[in-house]
Amino acid sequence: MIENIFKSSRLLVLVTVAVSTVAAILLYAANIVIVANIVIDFVLQIPATPDEGKILAVKFLKVLDMLLIAVTFQIIAVGLFRLFIKPDTCEKSTLLAVLEIRDFHDLKITLIQVAIVILVVMFLEQAVEVGASLETLYYGLGISVIIFSAVYAFKGMEHAGRASARHDE
Repeated sequence: MIENIFKSSRLLVLVTVAVSTVAAILLYAANIVIVANIVIDFVLQIPATPDEGKILAVKFLKVLDMLLIAVTFQIIAVGLFRLFIKPDTCEKSTLLAVLEIRDFHDLKITLIQVAIVILVVMFLEQAVEVGASLETLYYGLGISVIIFSAVYAFKGMEHAGRASARHDE
């Protein structure tokens, strides 16, 4: 009886899937509008100085950052749907196959990897926008601590995943 309740409650994951899907779609749409506006601004006033070029680069880095966040929401939506709602179709999912997501553990590792890329893009954005300053150094040190912690956690999860796989055999 309790197992049946748990099996039916997995459909509550649909709320997360729906919210993640809507968030991804809205972020993709917003990025299209933002890129169109950047192109219009570029055509109206072509950058003539290195500083104006840096401003353009920062705008595109911010777009890249938002796109990576949109991809993250998409990965969450597809991953949770395939893992909890339709687990029998995980093998058939081309997105999950490309990302090598076979279980919830793999989904967590993929999200950590995407978060690291987002942090690197954020640092690059800061470095281009502010330049070599003490503020950028502190920002980079803070991000490096987070990335180091994430990689350490990732290695621990990878080790635990291999250990449980050996245990299952």
